[in-house]
Amino acid sequence: MFSRSCISLLELASGDMLNFPQTPRSLPRVMNIEGIIPDVKNSDRSNNEDTNVVPSECREKKIIVANFLPLHAQKDAKSGRWCFSFVEDSILLQLKDGFSSGDVVMYVGSLKVDIDASEQEEVSQKLLEDFNCVPTFLPPELHKKYYHGFCKQYLWPLFHYMLPMCLDHSNHFDRLLWQAYVSANKIYADKVMEVVNPENDYVWVHDYHLMILPTFLRRRFTRVKLGFFLHSPFPSSEIYRTLPVRDEILRALLNVDLIGFHTFDYARHFLSCCSRMLGLDYESKRGYIGLEYFGRTVYIKILPVGIHMGQLQSALNHPSSSMKAKEIQEHFKGRKLILGVDDMDIFKGISLKLLAMEQLLQQHPELRGKVVLVQIINPARSTGKDVQEAKNETYSTTRRINEVFGFPGYEPVVLIDRNVPFHEKTAYYSLAECCIVNAVRDGMNLIPYQYIICRQGTPDMDKAIGSPLDSPHTSTLVISEFIGCSPSLSGAIRVNPWNIEAVADALNVAITMPDLEKQLRHEKHYKYVSSHDVAYWARSFLQDLERACKDHYRKRCWGIGFGLHFRILSLSPSFRKLSIDHILSAYKRSSRRAIFLDYDGTIMPETSIVKTPSPEVISVLNSLCSDPKNTVFIVSGRGQDSLSEWFAQCENLGIAAEHGYFIRWSRKSNWETSSLAVDLDWKHIAEPVMNLYTEATDGSYIESKESALVWHHLDADPDFGSCQAKEMLDHLENVLANEPVVVKRGQHIVEVKPQGVTKGLVAEKVLSTMVGTGNAPDFVLCIGDDRSDEDMFESISSTAYSSSQHTPPEIFACTVGQKPSKARYYLDDTVDVMTLLRGLTTDSSLKSRSNAEIDQVSFEHIY
Repeated sequence: MFSRSCISLLELASGDMLNFPQTPRSLPRVMNIEGIIPDVKNSDRSNNEDTNVVPSECREKKIIVANFLPLHAQKDAKSGRWCFSFVEDSILLQLKDGFSSGDVVMYVGSLKVDIDASEQEEVSQKLLEDFNCVPTFLPPELHKKYYHGFCKQYLWPLFHYMLPMCLDHSNHFDRLLWQAYVSANKIYADKVMEVVNPENDYVWVHDYHLMILPTFLRRRFTRVKLGFFLHSPFPSSEIYRTLPVRDEILRALLNVDLIGFHTFDYARHFLSCCSRMLGLDYESKRGYIGLEYFGRTVYIKILPVGIHMGQLQSALNHPSSSMKAKEIQEHFKGRKLILGVDDMDIFKGISLKLLAMEQLLQQHPELRGKVVLVQIINPARSTGKDVQEAKNETYSTTRRINEVFGFPGYEPVVLIDRNVPFHEKTAYYSLAECCIVNAVRDGMNLIPYQYIICRQGTPDMDKAIGSPLDSPHTSTLVISEFIGCSPSLSGAIRVNPWNIEAVADALNVAITMPDLEKQLRHEKHYKYVSSHDVAYWARSFLQDLERACKDHYRKRCWGIGFGLHFRILSLSPSFRKLSIDHILSAYKRSSRRAIFLDYDGTIMPETSIVKTPSPEVISVLNSLCSDPKNTVFIVSGRGQDSLSEWFAQCENLGIAAEHGYFIRWSRKSNWETSSLAVDLDWKHIAEPVMNLYTEATDGSYIESKESALVWHHLDADPDFGSCQAKEMLDHLENVLANEPVVVKRGQHIVEVKPQGVTKGLVAEKVLSTMVGTGNAPDFVLCIGDDRSDEDMFESISSTAYSSSQHTPPEIFACTVGQKPSKARYYLDDTVDVMTLLRGLTTDSSLKSRSNAEIDQVSFEHIY
């Protein structure tokens, strides 16, 4: 059945909404690469054309994809021709400093102006030739719905923790706007496809405007080297889960190789959403965080973006900055400057900052006339009622403060609401005693970084403001704890912007702080900011992207799923689905067989509430056991009492309970106990510890076995249960360090059991016994689904009995589900397992199935 979003996507793809002019292809396409879906449009080319040859002029490129190109565009009034220039302070342009000098960098994105359809071809050619830019031309109506609609009025507020509770201040989810978002992302992806060489190039997508783009690109090129960096916050799962298209966006992001975030909090929220909504767990190995997703590892990168040192220092040395600094210094002579620089929007906390200033002047009358807050307001990036309300509130609060605390020649608050040139900002940064960033939520915010570099100054600026060349530099920062740069500025005074009194106190501390403390804080910040600039950020991200993509051609890839649920299944070349035809022929040829079957997750679905075997399972097992050539064992972690009761009807079935601590060869034989463990006194130590965690973790419970204790947390909160399991593992390992036991984590469990008791030993014992009695098997089948079964897979492949035989047995180690495993084969689920076992007992069920159906890899259950 199609999901709602899938239907929307198909409607979009079939309608007129995507029929926009295409820019000419500038690079040849690489085709017929294993795992890459062929280009249908070019499928009619001559068979004589060698599509595998990559021309020598196709060099490796770094393709930067963002909503807007780093370009200024202006039409000359006289000639009517378009003129373009780079936006020097664009981070997209600055990140090139982190790449090698020989790298070709190409940009894909929109222009901030509308280009008439008749001019688009000419403009595209000019931008490609002169600026290495590929423009995407969105029709005005589509751009309005995509950018000003879904991005700015829905996604942006939601990612900043503003739920659409009231229509006066936010918009409810609108599927038409979502369709526009998908359409726009498709157009951007098409442009990338026109210029990318999937074998060599790296594609780096930026920010929340293009979160769906990876799905379109990955569908076209399964092995494209693809990274994504989110420049906004990623909300907690409680906020994100309200998004009606939450799964589609998560799955699209998981189609990249590396996802970057500014802070661990943002990454943690993303990982929590993947866990809660998609059931994915992450692992951290050697400092790298990775998510296993259908055989691929999606890596997580945590690194805040930096600033461009050269641009700031150049601006500080510019004569305009020095002149402006002298002017500002003279205007505010004898007064301390507190500086704020913010965009006009509801999340920057400008009004809260003004209230804190008001509180400061009320609590400290002696500061009146001595302190001035200069608030520079950058132009709003979006429009709407909320922006206008924030602006009105800012102006009314400023008027009230100036009326109450001002006097002739003194205004406590100075608002600068215009487009302030960069050189003027650097002059204010250089002179400000304190900089305050009071945003209630912000992805990163580089204002504090710029302030620190400007306070370090240059010889030219120091000379202009009369600062001795050998005098120490100082700076003080008051920053919100809710902005992305906060964790990296440990010397700043962090505040809760909603606590007006605390912010006022912080401002007082900042402007009255001793010079030595200001100097030490400044030096600490300057060392970090100057070494973690934008070039370092870009270089580090690209290095991790290269590492994340190194295994692309070591695995076989398949595209699976419809619409926005598309993803890549990546498997080892030696890992393949077990063909019933293949195993059946081996089964018939053999004269002595050993069959090992796990229970939960293998012949009994994990999700089943009723855990007792069905009549069908009993019937199939009895059929297998009735063949005198077969030795069949159920190898489970469950207790002997349960297994004895459940399989009482299976007279010739062997059972290994509690991972092999107990074993019997048939219903008539007695239970044998492992000789590896006789002392179980360790239970008196482990059980109280487990009880503590059970009482503290709602939904968890302890399963007590004869030889083991198992703590289950499947029904607990996913994040809390996983956290408690990690803590319990560490706790138990410490208290049981001198005991003959092992503590292991499994799927939603923590288990303590005697050392040496494993399913692998069960397989080894059974096989050795068969060899010793002259019944060496020439066919071995082992099927399991979790970590404990990996011991069996390893054991049957390495047992020494095989070397004593003239002909080695045919071994079929098979895991359930597509995942990394020591097994050579896999089956999709318990249904496939039962189908296979039925096929071994009778040929009739196979006659209706064609060889093509059996041999092909089937993924229908994943759709």
